[in-house]
Amino acid sequence: MAKPGTETSPDIDVEDKLKDAFARGWTVVVWNDPINLMDYVVYVFKTVLKMNEKDASRHMWEVHQLGKSQVARETKEKSELLVHRLRGFGLNATMEQAD
Repeated sequence: MAKPGTETSPDIDVEDKLKDAFARGWTVVVWNDPINLMDYVVYVFKTVLKMNEKDASRHMWEVHQLGKSQVARETKEKSELLVHRLRGFGLNATMEQAD
């Protein structure tokens, strides 16, 4: 029983929270910008995301032509790390919860 003047929160299923946190339910999106050269973007994709030349070039062209590309699908924590590293290289990157 809760003490007077305190609120009780609904039961939180810790197991479900952990599953959600570690599920690969987050995408990393890189957005087009007028600053970075195409070759540099390919270099960053290969360096940060460990892509091969073909995949890095394909994603670079998606960014260039479509305005964005989903470059990774990872856990929330790993997606946050990738966004941080991509931004550290000067790319405009965000993360979104996957459908």
